[in-house]
Amino acid sequence: MTSYSIADLENRLRPSDLMPVLFVGHGNPMHAIDDNEFTRTWGRVGAGLPAAQAVVVISAHWLTPGQTHITDAPTNRVIHDFGGFPDELYRVQYETTGDPRIAALLAHHLAEYEASLDSQWGLDHGTWSVLRHLQPHPTVPVLQISLDETMPLPALHELYTRLHALRRRGVLFIGSGNIVHALGRARWDGGGAYEWAEQFDHDTAAALIEGRVDQLVRPFETWSHAALAVPTDDHYRPMVAALGLLSPGEELSFFNEAIDMGSIGMRSFITA
Repeated sequence: MTSYSIADLENRLRPSDLMPVLFVGHGNPMHAIDDNEFTRTWGRVGAGLPAAQAVVVISAHWLTPGQTHITDAPTNRVIHDFGGFPDELYRVQYETTGDPRIAALLAHHLAEYEASLDSQWGLDHGTWSVLRHLQPHPTVPVLQISLDETMPLPALHELYTRLHALRRRGVLFIGSGNIVHALGRARWDGGGAYEWAEQFDHDTAAALIEGRVDQLVRPFETWSHAALAVPTDDHYRPMVAALGLLSPGEELSFFNEAIDMGSIGMRSFITA
């Protein structure tokens, strides 16, 4: 970061209209190669997005305890961070560039948090499984920001408010996780949604529409079903990050509102 002046970093991205923010429920890694209602919707949403100068993804699958990391390699490797799936999934590639100057600019905005630049990570499946449908032919740099899993959710929300200004510099931010994510209770062979999964999905959706951020960053204190629906909050955190990037009163619209495999909420949103 010391090799770049602040002016050089700020000039890397041109002023733009306010870019949208997405939160995408990414679900099963097989969605990366499947053609289904979820992936077709991702494709339609992606086709309607404005042209970005960079895409920055906050994925549930990059956890860095005690610190926030930002990818800064010139090109991104694809990480197949799962096990027990068909060979076809392990052969998937998604060729993208990174951008060290954009990474340094993100780190500059997060200077208070001492964000660390990371050239080793790449793109995990929380990122490429979704982007293959949203942006099948990437033309702009793609970066990831990690999640500090030790940071309380209210502080995580506040951290991402520091990046809001980059939405007016052509940066498309995407949180990738699942609001309801009880993988240990998933119905892999099919079956309807659990009642508690539907209830938590309904309650958090209402809070999102009404802008009740204080409740959304304290789910376990707010909703009795949170302990079942969010047994670990790694997949919930990208949604909190996306909330931090919103303007006060900014409206959301939902897509992919179903519960998959009984306990994996695919509910996603985009700023209107």
